[in-house]
Amino acid sequence: MVKMGAIEVLTGNAGEIRKRCRVGCEASILLDAVNNIPAEKDSIPNSSLSGFDVIDDIKTAIEKICPGVVSCADILWLAARDAVSFPFIKNMWEVPTGRRDGRVSLASEINANLPSPLSDFSSLLQLFINKSGHTIGVAHCAAFFNRLYNFTGKGDADPSLNATYAKFLRSQCPNPANATATVELDPGSSRSFDTNYNKTLLQQRGLLQSDAALLKNGSSFQLVQRFSNTNDFFDVFAKSMVKMGAIEVLTGNAGEIRKQCRVVNPKNY
Repeated sequence: MVKMGAIEVLTGNAGEIRKRCRVGCEASILLDAVNNIPAEKDSIPNSSLSGFDVIDDIKTAIEKICPGVVSCADILWLAARDAVSFPFIKNMWEVPTGRRDGRVSLASEINANLPSPLSDFSSLLQLFINKSGHTIGVAHCAAFFNRLYNFTGKGDADPSLNATYAKFLRSQCPNPANATATVELDPGSSRSFDTNYNKTLLQQRGLLQSDAALLKNGSSFQLVQRFSNTNDFFDVFAKSMVKMGAIEVLTGNAGEIRKQCRVVNPKNY
């Protein structure tokens, strides 16, 4: 249970996993910085990630049994599936394996490939079709600070934000201090994989501006309504995870099977 909880922070937030694959599903997020060049995990959007030590422990255990066989990329995707599936006591989707690990990790690629928390619907649509993975996880106050204190540049709050919820957020993120504090993406349900995220959106309690943007388009609004009232979300989400897990996968002779997930293999390995 302790291990599963620790994995959740890094991999259970399946929305985060989907975002990482905008860069590529080759476990580059696990690599440490080299020569003082910031890696993906060092970027501001990834600053809330933790649990890397759990993935390290899994890799170490597997290497003792099957050295050089199971990639860090596969471990990450299997752990994500298992963390989300754990409350349901069944696998929510099948994870095709055979991925290989990348050898490069740059923070600059994260900023170029992830949507901003301030993104409007058009920007989001270019990157993702389904975004309800925010049902699990947290966000730093800095990601939505302007929604609370300076939405139009006049020291005001976003009028589309539920007033009671806005008051609560201001209590968690007092201006201007402690912008590094975190708040649940899905109020009261951030550790459960459920449809509550969609329900809170309809109550104007979407934490990020990019969350609220889903209500401003007819098609996405209908999806939010649909996923708030039925379990269709679980099936659609599972299918989206399988598709996303196949983006820019390294196979064959591309990449490598890392011996340690934090560092690339030596050239003579």
